Amino acid sequence: MKLVRDRGLHEKVYIMAGLTPMKSAGMARYMKNRVPGMDVPDEVIKRLADTPKEDQPAEGIKICIESIERLKEVEGVSGFHIMAIEWEEKVPGIVKAAGLYPRPDVDNS
Repeated sequence: MKLVRDRGLHEKVYIMAGLTPMKSAGMARYMKNRVPGMDVPDEVIKRLADTPKEDQPAEGIKICIESIERLKEVEGVSGFHIMAIEWEEKVPGIVKAAGLYPRPDVDNS
């Protein structure tokens, strides 16, 4: 985002951060190693792997919410695209827990 801001691009376009809540450590490893452009930090994989298997989905949602909280502070990030793969029903809860409601008014003029 620093390069984006240095070029003033964040003033010309809306930039959305894409996040995927991970259901398991295995999913996180797969996304890191097999999905081009996906950045899954080793700390996230370790955190999920250190969580009991039955609790990993809830931990993945918690990590997603924490990530949104951090990204809300990054200048130039205008919104979030939550890509809950085959887990779409979790999106409203993530949005609410991350404090993204109500939607902000956007001046489209």
